Amino acid sequence: MFIVPEKEIAALVTRKDNFDAVEQVFASMAKRSAYNFPVIREAIGHADALYGFKSGFDRAALNLGLKSGGYWPGNADKGLTNHQSTVFLFDADTGKCRAVVGGNLLTALRTAAAAAVSVAHLARKDSKVLGMIGAGHQAPFQLQAVAEQRDFEKVVAWNRTPEKLASLEKVAGELGLPFESVSLDELGAQADVIVTIVSSQAAILKDAQVKPGTHIACMGTDTKGKQEVEAALVARATVFTDEIAQSISIGEGQHAIADGSLKQADIAEIGAVINGDHPGRSSDAEVTLFDGTGVGLQDLAVASKVVDLAIEKGIAIEVDF
Repeated sequence: MFIVPEKEIAALVTRKDNFDAVEQVFASMAKRSAYNFPVIREAIGHADALYGFKSGFDRAALNLGLKSGGYWPGNADKGLTNHQSTVFLFDADTGKCRAVVGGNLLTALRTAAAAAVSVAHLARKDSKVLGMIGAGHQAPFQLQAVAEQRDFEKVVAWNRTPEKLASLEKVAGELGLPFESVSLDELGAQADVIVTIVSSQAAILKDAQVKPGTHIACMGTDTKGKQEVEAALVARATVFTDEIAQSISIGEGQHAIADGSLKQADIAEIGAVINGDHPGRSSDAEVTLFDGTGVGLQDLAVASKVVDLAIEKGIAIEVDF
């Protein structure tokens, strides 16, 4: 069995590695050669923690395993990341544990890669302004990954507390992109691509704020009750997702489904676009929306890539098990 410690991962894997792994697994899901098992997520009644498992199997890549972890809100006071996770990979032929991989950074990288895949396949080719809503831990990863997908000329951003946008401004500067803190109205009026990455129980971005032709990647809603964008915006858009069952139950799709403005049949898998089975964007005026709910197969795909690279570079720790 191999162990790849959290501290080694940043130097092992590139954004292209993550993009390719996530794109391939979305394609495999749409072909029905990969599937996610039911998600388990529970409040454990200790330390206010939420703990759970995401797992699945990709028959094409032979990635079998699970991500175990959750959210410990008191960790920041202990100098730790609130989100904690570990990925376990198993040999699909024997069931033996193949590897244990630190999952904290990988979760951020695979989430950013999913947004990037959606932009690559759905955003207008002439997109010039990138809008960012949210400035938490995940936001800089999103900005780095998405900015590579189009020839953006500017970044505009909004956060409840504008001073926290400094981390995004720093990343934009490193990318050579002008950066501006704006209102939500201004962001919607300017942005050709919008990434939302907030934890919210009420819609932040409204339908009336989004201009025709915009692509929106909603990456923060992964639990029943959460919401980043108005249901009317979801209903107006052509909606794509990683997994339809999650979109309608824990993603942005849940609210539009609940008020009857969207039907399950209206939602397409991003993998179908990747495979050429869905045309994706049909016009420059169309609003497209990717509901990125996060699936276990993403974690397995990027973790498997990390393990291969770690073995190749002699970094993986091999132990008897």
